[in-house]
Amino acid sequence: MNKRVLSLGLCALLSATVAVATGEDLDKGFLSPPDSARPWVYWFWLNGNITREGITADLEAMKRAGIGGVLIMEVNQGTPKGPVAFMSPDWRELFKHVVAEASRLGLEVNMNNDAGWNGSGGPWIKPEQSMQKIVWSETNIEGPKRFEDALPQPQANHSFYRDIAVLAFPTPGAFRIAEIQSKALFNRRNVPPAAETRLPPEMVIDHTRLTDLSARMDKDGRLAWDVPAGKWTVLRLGHTTTGAMNAPSPDSGRGLECDKLAKEGIEAHFAGMMGKLIDDVGPAAGKALAATHIDSWEIGTQNWTPRMREEFQKRRGYDPLRYLPAVTGRVVDSLEASERFLWDLRQTVSDLLVENYAGHLATLAQQHGLRLSIEAYGGPCDDMTYAGRADEPMCEFWIHGGAFETCKEMASAAHTYGKRIVGAEAFTANRWERWLQHPATLKALGDRVLCEGVNRFVFHRYAMQPWLNYRPGMTMGKWGLHYERTQTWWEQTLPWHEVVLGREAPVGAGPAQRRPLHQQHVHVLRQISNEALNQLGLAAVGTKIARVEQPFAICLDEHGVTVVGRVVDQVRRDSKRVQMNRLAINEVDHVLEFQARRREEVGRFEDALGRLADEEGRLLRQAIR
Repeated sequence: MNKRVLSLGLCALLSATVAVATGEDLDKGFLSPPDSARPWVYWFWLNGNITREGITADLEAMKRAGIGGVLIMEVNQGTPKGPVAFMSPDWRELFKHVVAEASRLGLEVNMNNDAGWNGSGGPWIKPEQSMQKIVWSETNIEGPKRFEDALPQPQANHSFYRDIAVLAFPTPGAFRIAEIQSKALFNRRNVPPAAETRLPPEMVIDHTRLTDLSARMDKDGRLAWDVPAGKWTVLRLGHTTTGAMNAPSPDSGRGLECDKLAKEGIEAHFAGMMGKLIDDVGPAAGKALAATHIDSWEIGTQNWTPRMREEFQKRRGYDPLRYLPAVTGRVVDSLEASERFLWDLRQTVSDLLVENYAGHLATLAQQHGLRLSIEAYGGPCDDMTYAGRADEPMCEFWIHGGAFETCKEMASAAHTYGKRIVGAEAFTANRWERWLQHPATLKALGDRVLCEGVNRFVFHRYAMQPWLNYRPGMTMGKWGLHYERTQTWWEQTLPWHEVVLGREAPVGAGPAQRRPLHQQHVHVLRQISNEALNQLGLAAVGTKIARVEQPFAICLDEHGVTVVGRVVDQVRRDSKRVQMNRLAINEVDHVLEFQARRREEVGRFEDALGRLADEEGRLLRQAIR
């Protein structure tokens, strides 16, 4: 009993300390949420079908509905090609109009960093600035003899190829490392644990017998070498572009993906698009033009960059050259040593991608006052450190449950790296949506996501409507909610967005005040006021508890009762806040003609909460005794 009481007292003291600094601000945030807590929309422009009047009508409709900002992406989902080519002079003038209108209306603009919704690429990226992969050719020679001949040039995508090295070694046996395509990052799959296999010597390359012949090959690929006795394999290793392109983009915006492992790659890409748009909008950059964005990773992998050898040696402490035959599946020195090298290769790719791609893009954006948001998962890198380079990590969740796990992951990254905003690509849908969804069908899922730690919805999606007199107007094919001004209920969504706004309000409180509610083995999680704690006998813990103004989270599990700390991202149960929420919810229900049914549901829910409170009181008293 004493240990439990002491634990409660310590939690109370910690909570009281935090409450002094933040409690008043949190109260204000809940009751009068700032504009920064408003939900946003993905604003998809469809294949050049853009008009000045459509831009204004869309943004004004968003403002009326309580939307706080737009994340612009231009995509091609089969829509007939419109008259405005991506990044053409006309397109850039329309983008300037967007930023001017957003400034007039008090909205913010986040511009995706390329056309399409994945990666960072465009027609301005040259093959040598693009994502690179290792390629090779093999030549088998038997000595002793003099060899003077051209080695076959490896694959050259987009007519681009550069040599890395020419290596020769005694030809080993046929054993190859399992899952080598994934382990050497030629594709992106989960890598299984390394097999503990002892191989006979004839299956293994001894690195002391590996010979670097790079200096013996001329610029035309002709090798001159006195071959020692025995059977030898000569690897001509080089790199070429992976050929990955940004997608699904309009033709005018499609091009190679930039190199993610070298700063020069993202610098070339930033100069090709975002740098020009920033110059176009002038002083609005960092204000109405508030951010740029990297969306979900769907561009494959890369395992090389021109300075890879130097970067690898700096980070891992040894020269990768002697182990490069491992990327072909061969074993160098031992299976364990080769697997460790492949691990080091993957880790180096992760480090470089985080630093030179995400980290450097954040720096370039911040130089102009812009934030960077990233859906930071699915790539050939560590998700947490990747998300840590974003100003605003983002997750996604689908109406039928897809990608829900990304919400907790990105919320965890935000807490780890001290980020205030955790965005979510919200309520993404497929062809089964068919105009069937509306706020009443979305609310429960949205509430669950907020409990995971998300504090900004970016509704997926609002299709740009170029016309003023067509309904339902433009769509994005089969993807996303139909969440635009041509919806029959659009003008009645303000109360729904106000409900979302209130629940996202802790966005201004900082990362320490916004924590996911889910905990393992927790059966019940509710807020209880300080007065209720005193009534349950907790005043005996000490006089300090009487000064705690913030509510507690009481977790009932199979081990008893534990106070786990203040919960400030759940709606406070004071009368003013409850009254405000109920008014907003009732308004939404009235709009959707479900008011009567919802009142019954609320009544049953409040009865259940009452029974729950009684049970909590009983268990708390039992625990204290």
